[in-house]
Amino acid sequence: MSEERVGYVRVSTEEQNTARQEVLMEQLEADKVFIDEISGKNTDRMQLKEMLEYVRKGDTVIVESIGRFARNTKDLLELTDILNSKGVQFISQKERIDTSTPAGEFMLTVFAAIAQLERQNILLRQAEGIAIAKAEGKYKGRKPKELPDFLEVYEDWKKKRVSAAGASRALNVSRSTFYRKVKEYEDSMIIDFG
Repeated sequence: MSEERVGYVRVSTEEQNTARQEVLMEQLEADKVFIDEISGKNTDRMQLKEMLEYVRKGDTVIVESIGRFARNTKDLLELTDILNSKGVQFISQKERIDTSTPAGEFMLTVFAAIAQLERQNILLRQAEGIAIAKAEGKYKGRKPKELPDFLEVYEDWKKKRVSAAGASRALNVSRSTFYRKVKEYEDSMIIDFG
């Protein structure tokens, strides 16, 4: 199979007109074009999925602009990672991104760095908000999981009638949660003679 230039066109449902993008695909000599008429709010788009299945090593995917291909940086990076893993190049005409060139790879690296910075800033703001709420006595954290059968399962585990994995399954919790509950229970049984 020879290398192909594969176009991807998307219009949101209210636009309905793919003509301009299709003309561009002709000008860019796309061998095959996949067209979605759907919002780009996520990557769950039939023609996008078919295009990702269709492309092979050596092919190039061409889009009019990043906004037609992905809604946000995270989606863009995930989609270009899929293409990259298949040995497929990516070109976005408007932004002049071409992953077959060092400049195009650099642009994607910049997008990745921005996305990472966004994620870190969100986590930092969350941590700061929790710290302020704790200081004001407003933050209680997640409610501890209620385990009504814990004592019964704990006794079975202590008497080696059931493994930790079996006890975790019986309580419908992870093994780490089971061990934490065991520690909390056993610590509460310790009498301090201080």
